[in-house]
Amino acid sequence: MQMKLFGLTGFPLGHSMSPFIHRELFKISGIDGEYSLYEIPPEKLAGSISKLKSLSGFNVTIPHKIGVIQQLDELDEKAALFGAVNTVLTGEKTKGFNTDCDGFIRAVKMAGIELGGSVLLCGAGGVSRMFAFECVLAGCSLTVAVRKADIPAANILKDEIKEKLDKYIEVMNITDVCESYSLIINGTPVGMFPKTDTCILPEEIIKKADAVFDAVYNPTETLFIKYAKEAGLKYSNGLSMLVWQAAVAEEIWNGVTFTEEDIRKVIDKTKKELEK
Repeated sequence: MQMKLFGLTGFPLGHSMSPFIHRELFKISGIDGEYSLYEIPPEKLAGSISKLKSLSGFNVTIPHKIGVIQQLDELDEKAALFGAVNTVLTGEKTKGFNTDCDGFIRAVKMAGIELGGSVLLCGAGGVSRMFAFECVLAGCSLTVAVRKADIPAANILKDEIKEKLDKYIEVMNITDVCESYSLIINGTPVGMFPKTDTCILPEEIIKKADAVFDAVYNPTETLFIKYAKEAGLKYSNGLSMLVWQAAVAEEIWNGVTFTEEDIRKVIDKTKKELEK
């Protein structure tokens, strides 16, 4: 049986954990697959799409998540809703999916966190847009907190959610946060390596929450997560979401399934690889 070829396209890609994660998932599912990186600048995406479409499937990251859409034949419901694609199924027709949302939902569930009640989302760009939509779809009461300079972007997100879902969300300056929340989500890069001594919110605000989710996965324990652990809160980080979104991509490409135990093993191996 011929080896299946997969890959990730973005620019720049730097040191991506995706090849390692997918290879570990291939081992579990018994797929004879190889996963490579395709670093393609935005102006060359259209000219490189035929090469990507020749693969058995591919992932998409910044800055192509929106630009790739016009190169595809169709989108699944969530990809269309978010206006962003991170997974492409190739074949006679190319179909774009967004598995970031599945990664988030499954990571939260695995951590025993209930997606409901009052949610504070820090950030309004990139992955935060997906978090916002998923929280609203789950029936949460959502507040988006951002720096003063990012309030216009947060208001655009607010208008988009009103238009697409007919739901209302609140926008506030992050310096004004003082309430307690069922869940606090950090959708920003704050706390990411190498600036690991920073935290998106004051410790006392974090410790008043019931649970937290951090999109950052390097380091696996940010200050944000550390404060949550100290308070005995339920928590999850971006590594769990990263592995789950990769697993869902493989479910789409190969029709395989993974258990929570499978994913925990891959998370542990990826964490050790990150710490090398």
